Amino acid sequence: MKPATKNDQKALIDLENRLQPSSLERQEQRFKLLLWELSAMTGRLIKRAIDMVISLSALICLAPLFAVVAALIRLTDGGPALFWQVRVGKWGRPFAFPKFRSMVIDAEAQRLKLLQANQHGSNGVTFKMKRDPRITWIGRIIRKTSIDELPQLWCVLKGEMSLVGPRPALVGEVANYTLDNRRRLDITPGLTCTWQVSGRSEIPFEEQCRLDIEYIEQQSTLADIKLLLKTIPAVVTGKGAY
Repeated sequence: MKPATKNDQKALIDLENRLQPSSLERQEQRFKLLLWELSAMTGRLIKRAIDMVISLSALICLAPLFAVVAALIRLTDGGPALFWQVRVGKWGRPFAFPKFRSMVIDAEAQRLKLLQANQHGSNGVTFKMKRDPRITWIGRIIRKTSIDELPQLWCVLKGEMSLVGPRPALVGEVANYTLDNRRRLDITPGLTCTWQVSGRSEIPFEEQCRLDIEYIEQQSTLADIKLLLKTIPAVVTGKGAY
């Protein structure tokens, strides 16, 4: 190998000088990074403030409805009004997840017998069935109107969930996630999300993941407000809810 000539050495020095940012450029980069961090922090604080105000107000205003629904569920079969599950939150943290019970008491035990009827495939990550025989009469009503999800406002108030974000998955579902699917765990899960207002259970799992990741990459306070407003007609029409 020929030794480097003086011209080669000079060219290398010039290249290194061009690649290394100047002091002014470094300060400008630090300033832009600081602005980005402040913007992200402000967005998180606003999102959390909205979550707390709306969830607390809703829990107080909806207390009479909660009492009526709980009583009807208890009168149906004498079982508990709430159904608790362990769901997976941000960065894989498990948390207690409540719903108004819409199925028979032994619904989880019966699920194995119904896997072949899963609309997302017998080997699908999630389980969805249009005419699930485990659902009670009151369960059909509260599922169609999404009333069964309202106890999760407590999780929003506690900070385990947000009003808007990917829906929290079961532990068993997360165990079957691919690396791409796990990106859903990068933020706090929510009560509503993009696919919830676009067809809910009718949206295939992989499309749900794609929409969740798209939300994560483009999330903003304005986007959250738009999704909350779109949730209202989605609940009223009941499309994809069963």
